[in-house]
Amino acid sequence: MATNQRQGVMKPQTHPGWSWLLRLTAAVIMLQTLYFKFSAAPESVYIFSTVGMEPWGRIFVGVLELIASVLILIPRTTAYGALIGIGVMTGAVFMHLTRLGIVVLNDSGKLFVMALVVLITCLVLVYWHRSSISGVKSRD
Repeated sequence: MATNQRQGVMKPQTHPGWSWLLRLTAAVIMLQTLYFKFSAAPESVYIFSTVGMEPWGRIFVGVLELIASVLILIPRTTAYGALIGIGVMTGAVFMHLTRLGIVVLNDSGKLFVMALVVLITCLVLVYWHRSSISGVKSRD
């Protein structure tokens, strides 16, 4: 693993394979849930009804996840997509912790874990690609 000796932080420029792995992980998880949201699958309807956001919230979150996934996969816009992903997944984790519970419809916590994985992945991506947001090259 290539790391910055001063801060011990791996940079995407020095190890682009890790950046791509994280980008694909976040995008694939978000994209694979779109079918359930856009087809009004009973699980999605249950989730968004429970949090009081059915149907508009289900569709809106699906659109945000689609936009985030596409932006994450485009190198120049990875940070922007990851920021959207952070927002959506923070909301998902919050809803799990306050209204839904960790386990939803006997899923053994799978949806909660996937939301956490995407949230953590997006946090790392924003950190690694932060210079594209500010427009200033980081000194890392």
